[in-house]
Amino acid sequence: MQQPMDSDSEIAIDYSPRFRIYKSGRIERLVIRNFVPPSLIPTNGVISKDAVYSPENNLSLRIFLPEKAVETGEEKKKKKLPLLVYFHGGGFVMGSPFCTMYHPFLTSLVAAADCIAVSVEYRRAPEHPIP
Repeated sequence: MQQPMDSDSEIAIDYSPRFRIYKSGRIERLVIRNFVPPSLIPTNGVISKDAVYSPENNLSLRIFLPEKAVETGEEKKKKKLPLLVYFHGGGFVMGSPFCTMYHPFLTSLVAAADCIAVSVEYRRAPEHPIP
């Protein structure tokens, strides 16, 4: 006689290869992303650092700064830089501002545009239908 499956192992909706939603409401993300750590060592003249902006939701952002924006002492120039706010792709379902796809792109963009960029992590569906 076959044992009945519990609701935590029964799949309600299968969106393979992206994620599965189980009848219990549990969501299993199947896509594994490689993350790039932030770096205070300039790459192409750009440094990056992370900051938490919503501790209750465990959400962070990555800040990309031209090296000259963090110079100190006499080297520092009093120049205001434009700010670019970047929301990564993925249809509000996938992706992260820390993945290998977006980090090099924003480093290059900041170096070329001479601006500050902030790449925002946001809540993703289906866990959060409205980010």
